[in-house]
Amino acid sequence: MAGRSAADAAPPVRSRRLIIAITGATGAVYGVRLLQVLRDTPGIETHLMVSEAGVLNLHQELDMDRRAVGLLADVVHNVRDVGASIASGSFASDGMIVAPCSMKTLAAVAHGMSDNLISRAADVVLKERRRLVLMVRETPFNLAHLRNMTAVTEMGGIIFPPLPGFYQKPTTIAQMVDHTVGRVLDLFEVPHALTPRWAGMKQDLSPGPRESG
Repeated sequence: MAGRSAADAAPPVRSRRLIIAITGATGAVYGVRLLQVLRDTPGIETHLMVSEAGVLNLHQELDMDRRAVGLLADVVHNVRDVGASIASGSFASDGMIVAPCSMKTLAAVAHGMSDNLISRAADVVLKERRRLVLMVRETPFNLAHLRNMTAVTEMGGIIFPPLPGFYQKPTTIAQMVDHTVGRVLDLFEVPHALTPRWAGMKQDLSPGPRESG
C-alpha cells in the first residue's frame, strides 16, 4: 500500500482566532470598528462577547442592538456561558481584546475573578501566555484603577487606553477611532491601512522671527 504524501501528513492550517469583548465603558465604537476591520481581513476568525452594560452602550452610542453587532463576528458567545469553548486553555487563540474595557472588567481580570465569560476568557489568555489588550476607558483614574492596571501589566497584559493621536491631524472622529484601532491591530500583527504610518517630524527650514533687542 502506498505511503501518505507529505501534503497528506501536514496538519490543516487553522484560521487565526481573536477574542473580542465589548463591555460597559463608553467607546463601544472601538469594539465595533475592530470587528468591522477583522471581518474584512482574510484568515481571521472572531469570537465575540458583549456584557449587558455593553449592550446598553451600543444602543446609546451607536443605535445598535445585540443582533446587529453579533452579525460582525464569526462566533458569538453568551457572557454567562462559562462553559463555552473560549473558557478553556485548550481553545487555540491568538489573544483577546476588550474594547472598551470597563473598570469593573479590569478589576475582575486583575484579581482573577472569572465571574463571567469575559473575565474567564481573559484569565485563560493570561495563563496561556497569550496577548491580552484592555482598552480601559475611564477618567480620571483613582488609586484602585491604577493598581489594577499595574497588576494586569505585571501578569503580561497590555493596558491600552484609547487615546487619540493628533500628529496625523485628524479631521473626523472616524479617523481618530481608526488610528487607535490600527495601533491595537499592530499588537497582533494584523495588516491594515487604517492610518498613515509615522514618517518622522517635518523639518521646517524657514527662518524664524528675528528677536528684537
